[in-house]
Amino acid sequence: MKTYSVQRFQPILADNWNAFIGQAKNATFLFHRDFMEYHRDRFDDYSLVVTENDSWVAVLPANKVGNEIFSHQGLSYGGLLVLPNIRTVDYFAIFSALCQFLIANEITQLNLKALPRIYEQSFSDELYQALFITKAQQTRSDLFLVVDHKEPYLPNRNRKRALKVAQDLGIKIKEETQYDSFWNEVLTPNLQQRFGVNPVHSLAEMTQLAAAFPDRIKLFNAYLDGALKAGCVLFVMNNVVHFQYSSGTDDRMDTAALDVLFDYVIQRYHPTHHVSFGNVSEQNGMKTNQGLAYWKESFGAKPIVQTYWTIQLQQAHLLDAL
Repeated sequence: MKTYSVQRFQPILADNWNAFIGQAKNATFLFHRDFMEYHRDRFDDYSLVVTENDSWVAVLPANKVGNEIFSHQGLSYGGLLVLPNIRTVDYFAIFSALCQFLIANEITQLNLKALPRIYEQSFSDELYQALFITKAQQTRSDLFLVVDHKEPYLPNRNRKRALKVAQDLGIKIKEETQYDSFWNEVLTPNLQQRFGVNPVHSLAEMTQLAAAFPDRIKLFNAYLDGALKAGCVLFVMNNVVHFQYSSGTDDRMDTAALDVLFDYVIQRYHPTHHVSFGNVSEQNGMKTNQGLAYWKESFGAKPIVQTYWTIQLQQAHLLDAL
C-alpha cells in the first residue's frame, strides 16, 4: 500500500511547485507561485504538498482563516491538483492523507472552490466523489457563460447589428502591453461609477503579472479615430480564454466598441479555446444578473457552473472505506 506524506508549502519549494503545476491535469497558470505571490500579504498561505517517496503527486493551493482552510481565496478556483495518470484509488488515499494532516494540525473545516470543467486537461471528477463520500455540503453555485469552441460561433441578430455599426464607424482593435490608459481612463472610472468599487487588481499588480506571464495575460483595446473606447484583459489558458476585465466608455452603446472587441477575441481564439465570459451570478449564486446574462448569451455563450463545498473534517474517516 502506498504511503503519502503531506507538508506545507515553503518558498524554497517554489521551483518544484511550478514544475508540478505544469504537469497537473487540472491546473492553470493561476496556480503558478509567481501569480499566487503577488497578493501574499493579504492571505495566510496554507498551501499543501503531497508526496510519495519524495515524488510530488498532488498539491492544494490554499489559505488559512482561523481553524478553517480554503481553496486559495485570492484565486478564481482551486481544488486538489493531481498528475494525469493518477489512479482513482490513489486519489482517494491522497485526499484522505491530506485531511488527516489537517486534523492533526487542528483544522476543523476544508472549504473547496471547484475548478470549472472547461479548464481541465483531462477528466478530473474524482473530487466530486470524494465530496460525496465525506458528506460535503455544497454552499454556493455560480453560473458562468462560455462560448464552446466545439460549436459554431453564432452571435444573435442584435449583436450582428451592433457589429455592423462598429464596422461602419471604423473601430480599430489593437493588442497592447501598456495597461495605464485602459485602467485609468476606462476600467476604474466605470467600476467606480457603476458599482463604487475598484478593479480587484491594482494597475501596478496587473502590470507586474502581465510582465511575468506575457503569453498568458493579454490586453486588447478598441479605438475610434485614435480615441480609446473599450478594452479587455484576457487570461489565456491551454484550452480556455477568460475575459478577466472588460469595459467601455460611456458612449460604448453608440460606437459598439465593446461588441466588436468581444467579437474580435472570439474570432481569434474560438477555433482552439473555449471563451469564458465569466460569472453572471449574484448573492452567492441565488440570483442571476439577467441583463448581463443576455449580453453574454447574445454572443452564443452557454451556461456552466462553478460549485463551492465545505467538508467537516470529522467526516474524513468515511474515505477509509475506499
